[in-house]
Amino acid sequence: MFETLTEKLDGALKKLRGQGRISKENTEEALREVRRVLLDADVHFNVVKTFIENVQTKALGQEVISSITPGQFIIKIIYDEIVALMGTTQAEITFSNEIPSVIMVAGLQGSGKTTFSGKLARLLKSKGRHPLLVAADVYRPAAIDQLEVLGQEIEVPVFADRKASALEIAKKSIQFAKENARDTVIIDTAGRLAIDEEMMREVENIKSAVAPDEILFVVDSMTGQDAVNTAKAFHDKLDFDGVVLTKLDGDTRGGAALSIRSVVGKPIKFVGIGEKLDALEPFYPERMASRILGMGDIVSLVEKAQQTFDQKKAEKLQQKLVKAQFTLEDFYDQLQEIKKMGSLSQVLSMIPGANKLGNLNDVDEKELKYVEAIILSMTKDERNKPEIINGSRRQRIAKGSGTSIQEVNKLLKQFFEMQKMMKNFSKGKNFARMLGQRFGR
Repeated sequence: MFETLTEKLDGALKKLRGQGRISKENTEEALREVRRVLLDADVHFNVVKTFIENVQTKALGQEVISSITPGQFIIKIIYDEIVALMGTTQAEITFSNEIPSVIMVAGLQGSGKTTFSGKLARLLKSKGRHPLLVAADVYRPAAIDQLEVLGQEIEVPVFADRKASALEIAKKSIQFAKENARDTVIIDTAGRLAIDEEMMREVENIKSAVAPDEILFVVDSMTGQDAVNTAKAFHDKLDFDGVVLTKLDGDTRGGAALSIRSVVGKPIKFVGIGEKLDALEPFYPERMASRILGMGDIVSLVEKAQQTFDQKKAEKLQQKLVKAQFTLEDFYDQLQEIKKMGSLSQVLSMIPGANKLGNLNDVDEKELKYVEAIILSMTKDERNKPEIINGSRRQRIAKGSGTSIQEVNKLLKQFFEMQKMMKNFSKGKNFARMLGQRFGR
């Protein structure tokens, strides 16, 4: 997520970190580079202009506190401005006091609209609501089928009528929700490859007919400046309430995330960070700014861990860590827990300083499969007492896992080194370096 932008911003600010004082000259030099980085990331030109002016004014208009360096001071100002660009605080969905609440989902074809509808239904269901998915995209082949499959997967009903118009489907779905105790209706409207009058007229008619409590505009974050232009066109017609950025797990340059709120004046409410139905997060501007500047996102990391880790297992593991009794069996169990939290590159991106390990997109997820195969080819005694693994055992393990003796030796060597780090690991130290050394290229 934003790895390239993070790396380039870090490079742009590197010179400032070594400065003993802030001057107009060294600030302007650093901000010229920041401006270039933001424009390369496809951030809207006017947004960049205002951003740089604000940072410059604040940098030269304040006294530097003696306990921090000029570099830290500038980075804090840039962090605050990035947070301000993206909305300052988290914006939540508006629900009606009457049943059902209606959420209308709009966007271009290919933006991930239908998948987002399924993800949102799953998220709301996990929070105790009773959603109904509505298949109002009657144009795209298999759109209704896709939503029905998603509904089955998350066990949420889908309202569809293959013979009716989108407007009729939207109207009927409200009555269906009332009759079937569904408190939240999520209407997946049709998209097109480009904005056209017919599509705009249809979504306007649906809005007038069902009076949604919330209209969410879904945009592919990989399209950068085009995403902002499309959002503005939709907003002019629909006056939507919030933006959803999808595909943030891909090669996202960052332009849409940093520009869209300033241009349309509406907050980003959710971000899609993967294809799985649980890969949806509420958008927190301060956490995203922290990630963009390479400071990690410990709050989100802890929240993910709390959602996925077994508490009793975690407490048992902590006791082992303190006593330096961490085994390959424990290591394998932890790999399974980490995989539940998302891709390894996503987990690493939340750890402060992990970007120093290199481009997190280069983290080799396939390496995990080889590690797992090697560990699973060991006996239980070998996993719990790896020191007993001699030459003949290594040969057997390599053959059983489809790897080489060298790869088995490499894993064991790194594991023994890891064991020495376990006391620090229990205090949260060296975690990023440990993972990065093992799985980075």
